[in-house]
Amino acid sequence: MTAVARTLPTAGGPSRAARWRRKNLTFDKITFAAVFLGIPLVVYAVLVLSPFVQAVYYSLTSWSGFDTNQAFIGLGNYARAFQDDVFVTAVRNSVTLVLVLPIVIIALAIALASLVTIGGASSGPVRGVRGGEFYRVLLFFPYIIPAIAVGIMWGQIYDPSNGLLNGILTSVGLKDFASYPWLGDARTAMAATMFVMVWASVGFYVVIFVAAIKALPAEVFEAARLDGAGRFRIATRITVPMLRANIRTSLIYTGIFSLDAFVFMSALNAGGGPQNSTLVISQELFKTAFTKGQFGYACAMGVVLAAITLLFAGIVFLVDRLTGGAEDLSEE
Repeated sequence: MTAVARTLPTAGGPSRAARWRRKNLTFDKITFAAVFLGIPLVVYAVLVLSPFVQAVYYSLTSWSGFDTNQAFIGLGNYARAFQDDVFVTAVRNSVTLVLVLPIVIIALAIALASLVTIGGASSGPVRGVRGGEFYRVLLFFPYIIPAIAVGIMWGQIYDPSNGLLNGILTSVGLKDFASYPWLGDARTAMAATMFVMVWASVGFYVVIFVAAIKALPAEVFEAARLDGAGRFRIATRITVPMLRANIRTSLIYTGIFSLDAFVFMSALNAGGGPQNSTLVISQELFKTAFTKGQFGYACAMGVVLAAITLLFAGIVFLVDRLTGGAEDLSEE
């Protein structure tokens, strides 16, 4: 008898499958689903989906944010945005951040995590470098400092006249950096800002990858060492492939962090930097909404930012699947 035939209802009443489903729908299961699935979905819809839908609607209007006039203008705000040279520059800077920062942060985090977990002596049990616990605390420390404090601190370090960086460089004989404006030069402003963001966030991902590496079986690393594999080969050929799922998730989080760079950019270069070299979408969105009073136009910028975020996440999943991540997803 086939599976289809077994589920067909008989003349005497409901099918066996229908009676089985009805029997298993107990009060406890219904209340469990309502409390632990229904309520979170309602909260998510009210607090996340509803504001996003409202933002999409407002982006199609000329709403100023301070009156009831919400004249519908269709895609006019989007056409205006991509004809605005300042906004296009902000988009280009945001895309630069999301293309560079995730790769740098994740690569550096994996390298440091490998050092403090499996980068120690090549003989004896697998262990990290001496003092690994101290290095972990040291690396994580910048992450617990508020972002605005980090921005202010590094703004003082980059100060052309009395900054620590120029003082160190001139003390070792590099006199050309006596009054160099790191944040005031369009050639170095973005790179200097990205360095601060890497410094502030890499420790968090080091901790994540340290925990992930420690969860891997030590026998794998011991076998690789017995086969003559060096530290670099173990890190690139064994550790990275086994951390694929962690890397995928971390890339998405660092991408969101890169696109949401408002605090760092505002603390280091509130005006967008020289020639708008550090201006990002969130800064231009804030200025458009709360300085110019153009909330409809600002909402269109926010929708563009959300679209870039979703596109980046989709690219991460696509690349991961094309490079063999489908097997990992099926195992999870």
